[in-house]
Amino acid sequence: MNLNSRKSLKGRLLITAAAAIGMVATQAPAQDSGATPQGEINVSNDVTIFAKNDPNDRRATAIVNGDIITGTDVDQRTALIVASSKVKVSDEDLARLRLQVMRNLIDESIQIQEAKTQELEVKDEEVEQSYARVAQQNFGQNTKALDAYLAKIGSSANSLKRQIRGEMAWQHLLRRNVNPFVNVSDEEAKEVYDRMQAAKGTQEYHIAEIFLTSTPDSQAAVFQNGNKIVEQLKAGASFPALARTYSDASTKVVGGDLGWIRLSTLPAEMATTAQTMSPGQLAGPIAIPGGYSIMVLVDKRQVLTADPRDALLSLKQISIDFPAGTTEADATKRAGEFATAMKTAKGCGNVDAVAKGLGAQVVENDQVKARDLPAALQDALLALSIGETSPPFGSIKEGVRVLMLCGRDDPKVDGGPSLEEIRSQIEDDRVNKRAQAYLRDLRRDAVIEYN
Repeated sequence: MNLNSRKSLKGRLLITAAAAIGMVATQAPAQDSGATPQGEINVSNDVTIFAKNDPNDRRATAIVNGDIITGTDVDQRTALIVASSKVKVSDEDLARLRLQVMRNLIDESIQIQEAKTQELEVKDEEVEQSYARVAQQNFGQNTKALDAYLAKIGSSANSLKRQIRGEMAWQHLLRRNVNPFVNVSDEEAKEVYDRMQAAKGTQEYHIAEIFLTSTPDSQAAVFQNGNKIVEQLKAGASFPALARTYSDASTKVVGGDLGWIRLSTLPAEMATTAQTMSPGQLAGPIAIPGGYSIMVLVDKRQVLTADPRDALLSLKQISIDFPAGTTEADATKRAGEFATAMKTAKGCGNVDAVAKGLGAQVVENDQVKARDLPAALQDALLALSIGETSPPFGSIKEGVRVLMLCGRDDPKVDGGPSLEEIRSQIEDDRVNKRAQAYLRDLRRDAVIEYN
């Protein structure tokens, strides 16, 4: 069970919108101001216009309860996703992505319409405020920079604002029509709490998932689609962005994040696979009841047990550079000599003097969490005593470095979530399930015409 406290609506919208557009904008190249000479185009003065080309006339790709979704809408949302994935998308993948985008836009239309029918229409000011927060996070309070970036990648501000409006409309509906009717008793929360205490010391896993629904008839096609998604992820595509686009689970709104869970809460097929995975590893598509799962193991820990990787370290980094043209053999020898010399420092108090004699640079940081360091260094540093140094590391290009441990504050044992936090999480899980059923009912009742 995910035992994180529930995320705020503003936080979710900001995270998902930011994931969709990437983190930085680039300047568009300046346009050539030179005009094409008129003599290069042979146009008669006596012309007849046979058809009107109206740039505002956009043919509908679908009509949802009377609201039009155009090809331009699909193009702009697709461009948003492609830009965020940061990998080259084949023509086949692009066609598949456009179909998924169409489904997402249809769902957005249904959600916005339902909110309006129930007089829960999202105000323009709400959308603009959320859009401004995205701009602030990515462009330093400059919405014009965000406007320019979206136009540059073939999307638009309106496309992102529509996405924001759809998410807000859906949250408004859930707060009125679902949340008030989900209740969790003290006995239920206490039962979960007691089970957690009994499970103290067992493994807990932080997993993100993309779930693809399939039927016996669509199984082969969905499996093939899952393999395509895995290929994109291995090529460097953003997992949260693809989860938002392709996942059929309610967790898509938070990028597929399941939070911290015990394997007993997962389908047996996923649990078996997760046990063999290392943090950061990707797996799937895995056949499970109802479809296929693609998952990544974000991290793992022991329930209600202090994780040594949460220790706060005080470190000094000592580094030297290699001259241009240094060979690998010379670098290896120099690194060994450097590491041996640093051991003579015998504590952080002498580091600066020893480093100066070696022509090395020293930087220090007393707020380094062990888990934030590269995995290869975590175990090495956690095994050090105060005043000891890590093995040398680096590259010919970046030079060689060692880390000296100057202090360590070990983490305290976490007492686990409170009963209120457990109750909130159970409520969230139940709301998500009812939300899926609610959306299925709205889809079933919608009148959708395709071009």
